[in-house]
Formats: sequence, C-alpha cells, structure tokens
Amino acid sequence: MRPVIENREAFRDALLEWFAKSGKDYPWRRTRDGYAVLVSEVMLQQTQIATVLGKSYYTRFLASFPDVTALAAAADESLLKAWEGLGYYRRARMLRATARAVIANHAGQFPRETAELLDLPGIGPYTAGALRAFAFDLPGAVVDGNVTRVLARLMNFSGPVDTTAGQRQMAQWADALEDKQQPRAYNSALMELGQTLCRPGEPACAACPVAKFCRAQAPARLPVKQRKIPSSAVDEHALWLRDATGRLLLHCEDGQRRTGLWKLPTRAAAEIAHLPVVAEQRYAITRYRVRLRVHAGGNGSFPLVPGEAWQGQDCVARLPMPSPFRKVLTRLLEESSDRM
Repeated sequence: MRPVIENREAFRDALLEWFAKSGKDYPWRRTRDGYAVLVSEVMLQQTQIATVLGKSYYTRFLASFPDVTALAAAADESLLKAWEGLGYYRRARMLRATARAVIANHAGQFPRETAELLDLPGIGPYTAGALRAFAFDLPGAVVDGNVTRVLARLMNFSGPVDTTAGQRQMAQWADALEDKQQPRAYNSALMELGQTLCRPGEPACAACPVAKFCRAQAPARLPVKQRKIPSSAVDEHALWLRDATGRLLLHCEDGQRRTGLWKLPTRAAAEIAHLPVVAEQRYAITRYRVRLRVHAGGNGSFPLVPGEAWQGQDCVARLPMPSPFRKVLTRLLEESSDRM
C-alpha cells in the first residue's frame, strides 16, 4: 500500500487513466455552460442519475428553460410542472432565484470566483466547487456522497463522516488530493469511482485503479455514519370527489414543502375514514413512511377549505402535482374511463 497523500500525483495519474477509458458519457459532461451544469447539480443532489436520465428530467427541463433568462421569467405553475416527479420542489424555486440573481448582478453570466458564487442564492460550497470544476475547469474540490465514500476508504477513516468534524476532515483530504491542472476530469473521475467501483456495500476492489493507495481494512463497513432517526409510519386520507359535470375537487398546497402543487384534498381520518377506499399509494418523505388512502366521497357534502377548487379533467394534466398523488389520480381516472 502506497500512502495516497504522499503519492498524490501517482494517484491522480492512475485515476485519470482509468477514467479516460471507462468514464460515462452524461449530457452534463458535454457542456461548459454554467447554467446547464447548475441544473444538473441541483437535480442530482436528491435524485439518482438513473432517474434523471431515464425519465429525461434534465433534457426536458432545459428544453423548457434553456437559459437563465427563460428560467428567471418562469411562472410558478410552469416551473413546478417541469420539475414534477423530482421532489424537493424548493430546489426548483431556488434555481429560479439563482437565475434572477445572475441576471441582476452579473449581466446573465455566471461568475467564476468562489466568493461570488457563494453570494448567489442557493449556492453552497459543494455547488460552487462543482460549477468551478465542471463548467469552468477551475480548481474546486467537489465532495459529494460518492467522493466521501472513496476518501473514507482510502484513508481508512472510522469516524462518522456526517458530523461537522467528519465533513471538515473529508474537505481537507479532498483539497490535499485535488488536481488543480485538470479539475474537471479529476473530479468527474473521483465521483464516478464512487458511483461504480467504490460503491456502497461491497466495493469492486479487484477492479479499482487506485487500490494500491487504499488503506481500508474492511471497506464494506465504511463510511461510518451517525445513527439515523427511525422513520415513522403515518396514514394520509384523501377524497376522490367529482361533481355532476365530471370536475375533480383538488387542493393547491400552501405549506412550506409543496407550495403551488395540486393534490387530492385531504381530511382528518375521523372525518372520512368510514368511506370506502378506492385506491392506496405508499411513499416516503423525509422521515415518514406514508400510506395514502383515497376515499370515495360519493354524494357527501364536504365544504371547501382554503386552497380547494373544482378542476376540469382536461386541466389536470397541466397542473403540477406531487408524484404519489399523480400516480393515484391517473389510476383512478383510467379506471373511471374504463367503466364508461
């Protein structure tokens, strides 16, 4: 085993040689546009690459909002609709705030200096480093979950990586190993190593191009993280209610998490749990495991609450909606259509 810090040049050479042969061709690796790179980074913060690519979220979003000017002018409904299915909708609004700040303060061009990037809304140290490295090929250590796993194993770090001290240590090692001559290729290679070979669980050490620099004695046990808060199971009760013309009763959220998104109206369990269940959908959000139960409203009288409105079926498709509600609503509409 060769200590990686002391042999950093050899480590970089081995990593980059492997990446030149094995690196994947992602669409965000074909652009040097800061805006397009930012969109990819924000999407990938909470979403798997396979999902972003497989469902064309990235390409469709850029088709709808090809530059900062288009995104800055986006209305809430069209913005959230373009983001539908990705979850964590606050990210979409933060992207728009960033676009507006770039136009207002930087004449529509992304700044390149770290301090100026960090001054933009929604840009933290990780995203600033990613923009510098991937858009501008400038020095900027990029430490995501994949890189953290690689570094923890390389250094055989047994402390929790998700504490302040652990994150500080990861950043120090990332800075020490960083290739300032080829930051775009190096950071891409290090991230891809974590995605493919130095993966969670049992890594593919036999195929690793930098195995001779790795100090891990039991790599499958690394990285160590703080004990997670257990998730809680909850039930959510929603109404399936249509009027004589076929319109649906829907609710537009105004809460912190889903503001501007439409869904089936929900009620307290005591109010509608006695009604027949016509559909169920399970999903997870933050630390909750949710069982969504949809009850047929029949001819019952349910006074509208703030945010609720009757919507024609032809309008439903264009309204932004959380994925669990979109799935169950689509299924119910298809079933009702089949019965006609």
